[in-house]
Amino acid sequence: MKQEIIIPSLDALDAAAEEFVALMGDETVYAFTGEMGAGKTTFINALCRALGVEDDPTGSPTFAIVNEYRSDTTAELIYHFDLYRIENLEQAFDIGVEDYLDSGALCFIEWPDRIDDILPDDTVRVNIEVLPDGGRRLTIEGISEE
Repeated sequence: MKQEIIIPSLDALDAAAEEFVALMGDETVYAFTGEMGAGKTTFINALCRALGVEDDPTGSPTFAIVNEYRSDTTAELIYHFDLYRIENLEQAFDIGVEDYLDSGALCFIEWPDRIDDILPDDTVRVNIEVLPDGGRRLTIEGISEE
């Protein structure tokens, strides 16, 4: 099932993240695509806040490749990947990406095309598109219906 969330401005970001969280099912792996500067990191940071991460993540894990957060409300682990600098699957295996994906923790992945061959079948695909007015459209595919 395909769903959409429109984010007209940064002021609506937190409300959009809450709406996204309300849609989330049992899936744990979320693959975020969109052009450079579309707002993948910004939206994932808003999602982390909506999920109870009080230490506000301030950036992308581009250089660390993966950041680990813990929800202050549920104690749930959340992994945020930025795979932009990964050049091949071997590099992904070297950082143990398959262990993260199989951990049962939430995994939010930017640039998932780098590891598309090993993503679980139930990965939720989220595309972020920049609209002509500067807003964003999130197109979400793969969230199970309850």
